[in-house]
Amino acid sequence: MSALPRPYRIGLAAWAALIVLQLVWHAGWAPPQRVPLGWVLAITVVPLLLPLAALRKVRRALLWVGILSLFYFCHGVSEAWSAPAERVPALLEIGLSLLLIGILGAGTRSRSTG
Repeated sequence: MSALPRPYRIGLAAWAALIVLQLVWHAGWAPPQRVPLGWVLAITVVPLLLPLAALRKVRRALLWVGILSLFYFCHGVSEAWSAPAERVPALLEIGLSLLLIGILGAGTRSRSTG
């Protein structure tokens, strides 16, 4: 993993952190009240696992995660705005999503200049 460029290593770590955040948030921090936990985890975690199929090409996997993170950014903003009890995990979700989007841009910049 150390042979990967630094932006890719940061992106992979942010991706893993976003997966862990979804599990901790919805299974422990603020479990869903009206919807079964399995459905919530299927909606929030499974999409983040799909890019694992492209992990052989880290750049492509991070591209898909960057695109998916737009959904998580929107979700984080709406939760931070509407659910004060869930503001902390929502802000973490926003931060990780922005990091992933930024890493995607940094990886593209470094590839085109280097």
